[in-house]
Amino acid sequence: MDKIQMKTPLVEMDGDEMTRIIWKMIKDELLLPFIDLKTVYFDLGLPERERTKDQVTIDSAKANIEYGVAVKCATITPNRQRVEEYNLSEMWKSPNGTIRAMLDGTVFRAPILIDSIRPVVRNWKKPITIARHAYGDVYKATEYRVPGPGKAELLFTGEDGTSFRQTVYDFECPGVLQSQFNKDSSIRSFAHACFRFAIDTRQDLWFATKDTISKQYDQTFKLIFEEIYEKDYRAKFEELGITYFYTLIDDAVARVIRSEGGYIWACKNYDGDVMSDMVSTAFGSLAMMTSVLVSPDGKFEYEAAHGTVTRHYYRYLKGEETSTNPMATIYAWSGALRKRGELDGLSDLVRFADLLERACIDTLDAGIMTRDLVGLVSEGYTVTPVNTRQFIAAVRERLAAVLSA
Repeated sequence: MDKIQMKTPLVEMDGDEMTRIIWKMIKDELLLPFIDLKTVYFDLGLPERERTKDQVTIDSAKANIEYGVAVKCATITPNRQRVEEYNLSEMWKSPNGTIRAMLDGTVFRAPILIDSIRPVVRNWKKPITIARHAYGDVYKATEYRVPGPGKAELLFTGEDGTSFRQTVYDFECPGVLQSQFNKDSSIRSFAHACFRFAIDTRQDLWFATKDTISKQYDQTFKLIFEEIYEKDYRAKFEELGITYFYTLIDDAVARVIRSEGGYIWACKNYDGDVMSDMVSTAFGSLAMMTSVLVSPDGKFEYEAAHGTVTRHYYRYLKGEETSTNPMATIYAWSGALRKRGELDGLSDLVRFADLLERACIDTLDAGIMTRDLVGLVSEGYTVTPVNTRQFIAAVRERLAAVLSA
């Protein structure tokens, strides 16, 4: 069988620990035998980020902007323990945060559903996609540990000399202070990305904040979404028979639990972080979640929604076999290859991505799965626990069969 050809390379961002090992397995077993794979490679493993003083992360984001489609392995965001473990010169920032900021993107995450694992919320029948604003809020906040009594103030000085000053709190004892921000341009990018993604996927869009309490910060999000919807998207939504719906975040949570799914739920940065974990856990596992970063001008970066699976990596270093779930990483590759094929008009590449995902689902439906999923399977299904290599081998067998048919 001739290998499937590519025109434009993907930007490939390698990562850390167990996911880095799985990354190579996927390429060797599921991609390179079938595709003439073209990538522009960047090593975002922590040792290389240290060596380049994190310039490699910036370069990879620039390449993503240039080539349009990237696929990213999970990476370490170092804490103090990691600084010591890897002998780092400083606590490097999250690569995901750097890339999201440079692309001004929105993260869309959705669960991968299989018949044998039913959501904890029994009325959920369709995927719920979380759209997470990936800029500002607590992730860019300025913090201060207040040592004792004193006055905390919020001060803004405009370029024209005007100023705003208000007391935040008169501390009578030690405490903690935090100031966060966002900007209209990023909120607008977030809104456009959400509306366009809803149109592309033919799904309703929900958006939720707490504007009754946060009468400036959260209300700004609400008003910008309303303005952009009315001006640019209402007509298209009505034509497609899909809806845009706004409510308070607490009301949204209640509605989500009572719903059957099948829509996009747009959230501010922190809300999206928490709610995507909630949704993924209720549907099954973070290892069964797709994740794509979409920029306002149509750049895409596909990644796994989970971390580097450190515990399994330490076992791997001891020579032990691990049963790490590779589904989210496989779907990062399939998503990137499908998008590359769509943009370049390569139907064979799009078909390959579809068949790769089908081979994964068929393998799981046959009861062949990693141990993280075994305990989630509904009664009446027979399962065969396997290690990571065995799972990928089973997927390859099914993929090769359908490709040669």
